[in-house]
Amino acid sequence: MATSRREAIAARGLWVIGDNIMNGLDGTGIDAVMLNFSPTSLQILNAVLAIVMFSIAIDLKPSDFNKLLRAPKALLTGLFSQFLVLPALTFGIVLVTTPPPSIALGLILVAACPGGNISNFITHRAGGNSALSVSMTAFATVVAIFLTPFNIALWGSLYAPTRAILRETAIDPVSVAVTVGVMLVLPLCLGVLLNMKRPEVTARLRTPLQFLSMGIFVAFVVLALAANWSLFVQFAGAVALLVLLHNAVALVGGYATATVMGLSDFDRRAVMIETGIQNSGLGLILIFGFFSGLGGMAVVAAFWGIWHAISGIVMAIYLARTKVA
Repeated sequence: MATSRREAIAARGLWVIGDNIMNGLDGTGIDAVMLNFSPTSLQILNAVLAIVMFSIAIDLKPSDFNKLLRAPKALLTGLFSQFLVLPALTFGIVLVTTPPPSIALGLILVAACPGGNISNFITHRAGGNSALSVSMTAFATVVAIFLTPFNIALWGSLYAPTRAILRETAIDPVSVAVTVGVMLVLPLCLGVLLNMKRPEVTARLRTPLQFLSMGIFVAFVVLALAANWSLFVQFAGAVALLVLLHNAVALVGGYATATVMGLSDFDRRAVMIETGIQNSGLGLILIFGFFSGLGGMAVVAAFWGIWHAISGIVMAIYLARTKVA
């Protein structure tokens, strides 16, 4: 199936992005590439992502959700920014830059994912509302069961070249929802339950588990890149500027949305970072699980996983020097 899809996509010869973005790279090359990612590697990534989500969940209590449900404006603004504003802005980027189909779908898929696990740490360092950030991650994880496959299908189908890939893939939204639920929602529920029943245990686990999970995730991404290093180097230039632009638009879009909604600076920082830090680990799972490691998509998600951490940390250092209004 992967071979026939590769041949079908290559045969189409769709799109070559402008030289100012792609340095003259022929888009059909990256659309035909399938990255090497074994089933064992995918299972390891699933486990790593579940551990990362569990490490976030043990910071939560049911009372955290109750507070936000009583005053939901900031939370709803964050979800609106993440699942509507960011995908719409991403679609605009795709229309303006017309990248190769697999790169375009990679951008759309990353935008459809919930916030990344490091957003909570970065929000704290940036002097933003950490409690809001953690709760946005949790709520976004739950609604991602429905909104992630919906956004991939909706925005991907609106752009003719990516619509062709979706037809070849025949992606099942229910299967995506199940994958998101098992990888994210189950560890979230277990973490909250443990924090309710045994808070003394979560207090001891919290800091070492967060550092451990982040270390494992970074190590895994590095090893995955090493296994496909020649392909990553070959095609990284094709996505670098697009990912930088995409991430910048996400951060600005999140801040602008929070500003329009009248949130405080304390909350605006959390919404901005939550919108600009995406769960690229989940993106990689979906890409290798449902798109056979399609080259452009995988390189976009991998580059996002590296760059959003860099841009987020730089943003946090800058914001930490300015007082919250």
